[in-house]
Amino acid sequence: RKHSGGEKTMLQKWQKREISNFDYLMYLNTLAGRSYNDYMQYPVFPWVLADYHSETLNLTNPHTFRDLSKPMGAQTVERKRKFIQRYNEVEKSEGELSAQCHYCTHYSSAIIVASYLVRMEPFTQTFCSLQGGSFDVADRMFHSVKSTWESASRDNMSDVRELIPEFFYLPEFLTNANHFELGCMQDGTVLGDVQLPPWADGDPHKFILLHRQALESDYVSAHLHRWIDLIFGHKQHGSAAVEAVNTYHPYFYGDKMDLNNIKDPLIKSTILGFISNFGQIPKQIHFSMLFICSSSSLNHAQGKNTSGRETVMSLHSSGLLPLMSSLQNLKLSPVTIKELNMFSVLSDCPKGAIGHIVHTEKGILAVEKNKVLIPPLWSKTFCWGFEDFTCCFGNYGSEKNMTVFECMADWGKCLCAVCPSATTIITSGTSSVVCVWELSLVKDKVKCLNLRQALYGHTQAVTCLAASVTYSIFVSGSDDRTCIIWDLNQLTYINQLPAHRANLCSVAINNSTGDIISCAGSYLYLWTVNGQLLASINTTCSPESRIVCCCFAEVMDWDTRSIIITGSTDGVVRVGGWGRGKGILIHCPMEEPGNTGNKCGKHLVLCRELNPSLALTGKASRTSPAVTAVAVSRNSSKLLVGDDWGRVCCWSVDG
Repeated sequence: RKHSGGEKTMLQKWQKREISNFDYLMYLNTLAGRSYNDYMQYPVFPWVLADYHSETLNLTNPHTFRDLSKPMGAQTVERKRKFIQRYNEVEKSEGELSAQCHYCTHYSSAIIVASYLVRMEPFTQTFCSLQGGSFDVADRMFHSVKSTWESASRDNMSDVRELIPEFFYLPEFLTNANHFELGCMQDGTVLGDVQLPPWADGDPHKFILLHRQALESDYVSAHLHRWIDLIFGHKQHGSAAVEAVNTYHPYFYGDKMDLNNIKDPLIKSTILGFISNFGQIPKQIHFSMLFICSSSSLNHAQGKNTSGRETVMSLHSSGLLPLMSSLQNLKLSPVTIKELNMFSVLSDCPKGAIGHIVHTEKGILAVEKNKVLIPPLWSKTFCWGFEDFTCCFGNYGSEKNMTVFECMADWGKCLCAVCPSATTIITSGTSSVVCVWELSLVKDKVKCLNLRQALYGHTQAVTCLAASVTYSIFVSGSDDRTCIIWDLNQLTYINQLPAHRANLCSVAINNSTGDIISCAGSYLYLWTVNGQLLASINTTCSPESRIVCCCFAEVMDWDTRSIIITGSTDGVVRVGGWGRGKGILIHCPMEEPGNTGNKCGKHLVLCRELNPSLALTGKASRTSPAVTAVAVSRNSSKLLVGDDWGRVCCWSVDG
């Protein structure tokens, strides 16, 4: 926060719709000193909806939404009148600090955060410790989204709570998966999962999806600046706050309190206890200091605000990638890798089956099987599969200056490897042991390869690996028909995915959602990051065909729909879709005209099959080479496919 200019850049990105409403709110929370690491200053998010009773959620109706220009204490006329009356009736106390305020409770505190997340550890223990060692009375526990909204917006004069970020991305906190005994309400209802609005159909995933869509909707995008002014901006305190019915007890304004000048230890401890129990106002952000430019084309906007958001900014809310929204119109670039001009940095083309494809700012890079490119520069390669069980490092596109290491020979034949970072390499193979290696570089030259950890869990050869730095996990698949999820930071076991129908042949992780694909034979399985099976499908009717490679085409970071791409031994690329939640429509271009989607429930839907050999030659062939690598370009406009003959094909929206 000491460096000026960053907030201006983020503001401009937000204005241009380069970042989502969620990302901008997280940025403002961070700028105001709020963090996941502090329950008393946890990130605060707004209630965005007022409709928790309808069977369907209409995001085009303004009455569906909460009034973002008013704090939670002023959501109804009667409630607002009562708080104004309280403010006027309180006499000013002696001293510099006035106790005159609208609210003596706060919209964010440790107990509010813990109560929302009470069904997940470690928040369960945190909540109990704040409650004196046990759960609260069942009727006061967070048990229903609708009743919580009604309490905070209308019924309870001591409740003005807002939401936390998890309401927009984390369905797990809504279910009592740990089977905690939370008690029984006065009407006999046993507390378990959180009761969801009718439009969520009892599905936490659907609730999160629709709730996040509401946050990113046109209405919220046009009015969110008003809530930002209340929480972070000029209406946070002072005369503007009084006018907006948005003043809190003076102790809540931590940056206005100088505890060092308070000599009385009793008063000091009282203030600290007050803050600990009831929370703190975020540090004020001075938006007026920023340069705000209004385009002449936006003169018809309903207004402009101190936080700089133009009210007519529209949301590209479909969430579908250019590639996936135009599957029927994809065109093949009928070239082999040697003819691809995009391989501008290639001096030597891959020899044999393609093993790894990466799309960079400089173009498309590809290496053969038993090789991977090392991030983030992708200028070096890691190679394995030699008869003496050694491994080596080299420069991309060159076989000169290879650095050979023999340390892997003790762990049998290497069958797979993945490089999550420039200094970490994970390998495994016939020994069934997953080895995590630390790579030492000196002046961009590989000097040392040291074993950090040997991980035991599989009973047969490990055939595939995938890693996600975003979620700090990696996954291994084995001939023992199981997958294991490992912690990338602690290098420890997390979970094992149940037995599959065949030996594992490919795995992938979605960096947006944490979802995991595991492929065994011709079967594809989709799991949550916590190991819950979402769906499975047999991708082909041919008993001889099996999946060789797979990847995700990541949609919006908040979208729970997944686009899955697989390549098989029959030479066919299959693109499938998955939408969580009962009745959620997902785009499926292969459907009949007039049918806009498929009510997926718990199903994967095959959207299109692409045959590189058929597209290149114009005729079907019984000897089509297997598809050995698939990838999606950085801008999501190209689908890159590598095959067993060393060719790389490119399907794109514009050809």
